[in-house]
Amino acid sequence: MPAASSPRPGATSTDARRPAADPWKLDLRELGRRAGSMREWNRTVPAPAGWGIEMIGVPAGAPVQLRLRLESVMEGVLVSGQVDVPLTGQCARCLEPVSDTLELDVQELYAYAGSTTEATSGEDEVRRIDGDYLDLAPLVRDAVVLTLPLAPTCTPDCAGLCVDCGERLDDLPADHSHEVLDPRWAGLAARLTEPEDSAEGPRPGSDRTNPEEN
Repeated sequence: MPAASSPRPGATSTDARRPAADPWKLDLRELGRRAGSMREWNRTVPAPAGWGIEMIGVPAGAPVQLRLRLESVMEGVLVSGQVDVPLTGQCARCLEPVSDTLELDVQELYAYAGSTTEATSGEDEVRRIDGDYLDLAPLVRDAVVLTLPLAPTCTPDCAGLCVDCGERLDDLPADHSHEVLDPRWAGLAARLTEPEDSAEGPRPGSDRTNPEEN
């Protein structure tokens, strides 16, 4: 039985060079640097935590579907395609749970280290390729967060909550209302609702004898 071949001195295995357990990082060695090289990349990966705003966002670990095309160009790798992201949150009007799927188109150039684009762009102006890997997470995160509605609603015409009883207006009858009494008339209303004295009973002082009758 032939002995297993030993790695060449100084050689690094593919697994050792691959970022540990990060499905958002793409290995670009199969794509190569020849301008015009192209590769389709379709995959479903779990969403990291923290993709959201106050009332809506992407649940951590939710499946994010990526349908991307990677194209090698002179200055780097052009990433374009579609992203489907599940959302959960709370209606800003009635506070009911909401869920939706955000469908986004993305396109971004990742610059090679040492390229003219990389050298002439600020730190936040261009995305960069780290060695043989490209990190998709910041691209998708920024696209998602910038698209999220600040005030999500369960339906476009959600009527919200009744300001008096707090019930959801869409679940109440059309004629739902509450009697609102002006506080200035509250005392008078209380007196008008008090039970009247019995007409049969004698009024105070009526038992006294009329002096004229004697």
